[in-house]
Amino acid sequence: MNKQRGIAVVQLIWIIAGVAVIVAAALHMFAEFRSASIVFPTPYQAVLLSNGSVYFGRLQGYGDRDPILTEVYYIVTQTNPETKQSNNVLVKRGKELHEPDRMYLNPQLILFVEPVGVSSKVAQLIAQAK
Repeated sequence: MNKQRGIAVVQLIWIIAGVAVIVAAALHMFAEFRSASIVFPTPYQAVLLSNGSVYFGRLQGYGDRDPILTEVYYIVTQTNPETKQSNNVLVKRGKELHEPDRMYLNPQLILFVEPVGVSSKVAQLIAQAK
């Protein structure tokens, strides 16, 4: 009777160990799936932040904890004081006093990301700016 009880305890331990390994593997696979960043089909992306700012650039690590935007551009509206006409101008970040070469984004502040079409006006202006 004691021998059967010992065998049952060993079997129970193996079952618990097996379940623990399966759960650990599932958690690992889920974590890997969640941390996989999204790859965009175009070189540049438009990133809209919750404060209403829109930036254009090369987004890396979207879907990760620390997305980074490089080659960053934004649009500034300039008004001609004589004609009162507005003109949108694409400006490259980096000309500011601190000369930033990238933006580390808070992923919680990103409302959405869209690819910038390779033949779009923004892509053409970026190509001209280079």
